[in-house]
Amino acid sequence: MINSYTMRKTFFILLAFTFYTSCKEKKNGLELAFLENIPAKLKTDPIKIIPIEHATTVIEWGDITIYIDPVGGADGFAEQRQPDLILITDIHGDHFNLETLQGLHTEKAKIIVPQAVADKIPSEFTPQLDVLYNGEHKERYGIMIEAVPMYNLREEAKKFHPKGRGNGYVLTIENQRIYFSGDTEDIPEMRSLKDIDKAFICMNLPYTMTEERAADAVLEFQPAQVYPYHYRGRPEVSDVQKFKELVQAKNTDIEVIQLDWYPSEDY
Repeated sequence: MINSYTMRKTFFILLAFTFYTSCKEKKNGLELAFLENIPAKLKTDPIKIIPIEHATTVIEWGDITIYIDPVGGADGFAEQRQPDLILITDIHGDHFNLETLQGLHTEKAKIIVPQAVADKIPSEFTPQLDVLYNGEHKERYGIMIEAVPMYNLREEAKKFHPKGRGNGYVLTIENQRIYFSGDTEDIPEMRSLKDIDKAFICMNLPYTMTEERAADAVLEFQPAQVYPYHYRGRPEVSDVQKFKELVQAKNTDIEVIQLDWYPSEDY
């Protein structure tokens, strides 16, 4: 059976061909832009997830490369492609490091940040910055980026991540929705997420949440796949095996995928 995406793809290819053959003598800017944009809209490339360390991640989609929270020095990205998009969630050093940002080849990159991060970035980067507040969105390179809240709920932890300062992000890449939690507890905005295909969920005390709270939130919004990250790589801080067992004890349809976020740790 032909699915709806294949039907749409075929339709747009036929439309582009018809438009081109009927208008090949007319080469104004609008027609050229229309024809040139079609291949980007019809991409079917797989999404590749590359863990760097802790919360730092690289996503590759076709010829588009995205860095999430690049820290740790530019040498850690020596084997990676240059970024087209950089997303930074918060001001803390395990999410934002100016020295790393300045050491990377970011000449062609758009940088998505909350205002608190923008305030710490020098003016040399201003033309590249897109500031997003919680609830706002921006499309770049055919990818929709939504800024979602990330904050603490416990009174004793609210000082770590106050509501409105940082951003989690939902990326819509073709028909996939990918959620990066940033530093957060199991807030209502996380629990109410819809149609998430891949969810990157933090868990470590005292800064974010326990395995139990993380699992309970995941069971509520039910992503197809969940990737534990930002857990420090030590069972006494966050036991990701326990998290997996808690999730799959109640919903075996949610796939828990463990990537190697802490290559220097024996865990």
